[in-house]
Formats: sequence, C-alpha cells, structure tokens
Amino acid sequence: MKRKSNEKKLTAEVVLKQLLCICLSLIVLAPLYLVLINSFKTKSESARMQLSLPTQWVFSNYADVFKKAKLMTGFTNSMIYAFVSTTAGVLLCAMAAYVLSRKRTKINNFIYYFFICGLFFPVNYITLVRVFQWMNLTNTRLGIILVFTSAMIPFCVFTMYSFVETIPKELDEAAVIDGANPTTLFFRVVLPLLKPTLMTCFILQFMGVWNDFLTPLYLSSKSKLHPMTMSVYQFFGKEGSNWNYVFADIVLTVIPVVAVYGLGQRYIIGGVTAGAVKG
Repeated sequence: MKRKSNEKKLTAEVVLKQLLCICLSLIVLAPLYLVLINSFKTKSESARMQLSLPTQWVFSNYADVFKKAKLMTGFTNSMIYAFVSTTAGVLLCAMAAYVLSRKRTKINNFIYYFFICGLFFPVNYITLVRVFQWMNLTNTRLGIILVFTSAMIPFCVFTMYSFVETIPKELDEAAVIDGANPTTLFFRVVLPLLKPTLMTCFILQFMGVWNDFLTPLYLSSKSKLHPMTMSVYQFFGKEGSNWNYVFADIVLTVIPVVAVYGLGQRYIIGGVTAGAVKG
C-alpha cells in the first residue's frame, strides 16, 4: 500500500511538472504565434492583433517587405556586424583569458576583475556617442563593429577564463620543451581544446549582435548602415503603421537567428557542460 501511494505521489508530481512546462511554453509560443499568423493578414486585419487565422492569406506581404525595406542591405549589414565582431571578439577574448589565467600577477588579476565589472554595468550611450563623435567613428561600420566587439569582452573572458583553468599546465610545458613559441603554443595546442567554449561564446554573441537594436540606432543615422532589426521603421511611424509588414519583417529577421541556434545547439550544450565534465 505504501509503495502504491508513493507511485501515485510521483505520478502526480510528474503531471504537475508537465502542466507547468506546458504553461510556460505557451507563454513563450503565444507571442511567436501572434507575430507569425498576423504576418499573413491584410493591413486592417493585422492591426487588430488577434490570434485567429486570417480570413484572407496574404503571402505577398513578405515580397513587399523585401522590396520596400531593402532587406538585402539590412541582411548584409547584420551579417557583417555579427560575423566580424563576434569572430574578432571571441578570438581576442580567448587570448586574453589564456594569459590572465596562466599568469596571475596583480596587474592581470586587476584587469580580469575590471573586465568582469562589465557584466554588471550598463552601456552609457550618451558618453559613447560623444566619444565616437570625437574619434569620427559615428555613422561608420567600423565604429559599430568596435562597440559590438568590446561589449562581448566581459562575458567571453569570464567564460573562457574558467575553461582555461581546466586545461593542464603540463600541456604548455610539454609544448615549450618541444620548441613551441607562445604563438604556436596558443594556436596549435590551447585553442583546439577551447573549441566547446569558443563555439558557445560565438553562437550566443552572434545572436546577441544580430538582435541588437539600440547600438545601431544610436551610432548610425544613415539607412545604408542599418541592420535588419531597424528595417521595421520603414513600416511604423506617425503617419501610419502597416502591422502586416511589421510582423513579416520580424519573422524574416528572426529566421537567421533560429537557424544559427538550431545548428549550434549541440555546441552550446557541450560548452556549458564541458567544464563540469573535465572538472
């Protein structure tokens, strides 16, 4: 009898957990469904923002968005910002984390904790804009890339610093004995071992840069520099709002992020659990 009561208790707990997970999933999926379904509606029907299916399916919304918002230009800018800044940032952070972890001098410890402070303090865009005006970097792709690259330093250094500690120092010593210089030691010995955390940081930061809206908004006033996230301004303003185009634009902007996450999901899971396995 006691065993049956325990089984019933476990079954009830499982059911409650499943119901909780379903409710949480609906909270996340409902807005996505709303955006997707309204992207196929007419202008007047999409303005109501209802969850019902369209009375008339308008597939031409996506073609109109491509033409009117110049999404190919936005896609190119987003890809340049995300790929260049993430590649440079992850590589530089890997080198910095390796040096800071291996040589724990007072100066290096100060630099490490200085980087970590970036996790807690928000970006001051007013000061950033003034600095960029002084350096003539406003309305330039280089300026936007520099901001994105510097913004990912705290998280990437913090993540990689902990992972470098799991790599035995004996590997460094063996490579040096075999005649490896510091550059060869890092790129031929250490960097391949950092692959799980490198891919994790790359994917997470790539998605963060792609979804960023405020940085290009403050640092660029030229439409030719705007990423896909800012193309929504073409259909939303004081004179009127084409919500069907807005929703279609959001769907097209989200697709690359979903694709990147789907392809790199196993690397994210591996990067998060790699340190625990090695430890």
